[in-house]
Amino acid sequence: MSYDNNNIFAKILRGEIPCKKIYEDKYVLSFHDINPQKKIHALVIPKGNYIDLDDFSEKASPEEMVGLIKGINKVAKKLKISVDTGNGYRALANISEHGGQEVPHLHFHLFGGERVGKMVE
Repeated sequence: MSYDNNNIFAKILRGEIPCKKIYEDKYVLSFHDINPQKKIHALVIPKGNYIDLDDFSEKASPEEMVGLIKGINKVAKKLKISVDTGNGYRALANISEHGGQEVPHLHFHLFGGERVGKMVE
């Protein structure tokens, strides 16, 4: 599968669709989910054209990999859900159809601000 430049996250990265931005740096963009599933529900996406975590792990540079992980931590701290500033959170990446991925651009959901609950129902 090749990267779809018309997916919603690609359009957000290009500024064609607005988002409620939380954090941005050279490697990632984070924004609030438009359909939150928990009290706090944020998305963290890499700025590169990566379909999912498998694609990212094969093609991303070491700097992009570190940037994504550090970006997730920075967003958690900014939202006051990290272990340093809150009670913890869940970081979730869905991969492909059976994993429940809806947008073909790698993204991590950060859930927090309350007890998240079971992993899988």
